[in-house]
Amino acid sequence: MNLDWSVLLQAESLIALGTLTLLEIVLGIDNILFISIVSSKLPKDQQPRARVIGLALALVFRLILLSLISVLVQFKEPLFTLFSQEFSGRDLILLAGGIFLLVKTIREIHHKAEGELEESEKPKPKSFGGVIFMIILVDMVFSFDSILTAVGMVSELSIMIVAVVISMIIMLVFVNKISALIERHPSIQMLALSFLILIAFVLILDGFHVEIERGFVYFALFFSLMVEILNIRSTRKKKMQSKYGND
Repeated sequence: MNLDWSVLLQAESLIALGTLTLLEIVLGIDNILFISIVSSKLPKDQQPRARVIGLALALVFRLILLSLISVLVQFKEPLFTLFSQEFSGRDLILLAGGIFLLVKTIREIHHKAEGELEESEKPKPKSFGGVIFMIILVDMVFSFDSILTAVGMVSELSIMIVAVVISMIIMLVFVNKISALIERHPSIQMLALSFLILIAFVLILDGFHVEIERGFVYFALFFSLMVEILNIRSTRKKKMQSKYGND
């Protein structure tokens, strides 16, 4: 693919840019959720920095992959066949990433499902380097998936680069607000973890060439989130009415 910036002045290119940017933002939701949950293991003063570094690394990975598109396309070529199932480099990356995400998320849900621990049993905050390392691993998988989607949508490299940069800037602006919302409401945090399990299964199934329409997955998240927000508002309203009623 050639890097031609002049195509951005064409009307159809601007439409493609807007569509791809929106898609990149949607595909970045799972990345934001993982970064938000993993960074919550750090001390409060380190969490915003970890989120910014995590998304900045995601942007770097995406730009590196875009510069290696000719190599990236070859990852779709079959490497070996097992039980009549062909596996390519892309499949192995998605499988490994999906399994890693599944294990980390299940462990996090198990930790939260155990309830409040005794003060002496509470785990120590994770190291900053350890959290960044986990973010890097998941960033690589999500970046790989995101760029392959972009390659399938548009043919101009310049449109892909601009779309990726714009989407990542937007996510950088909102990541701390989303993280604060997740941390403030345990029910939303559990919903986010459940969604990450769903994404992990989607990645694993995709590695086995079983494709699931991502639109249905993200619609399920959006619908569940809206229901939970309404539930939170209803509970808060009842508490306020009860408080003022008792007064």
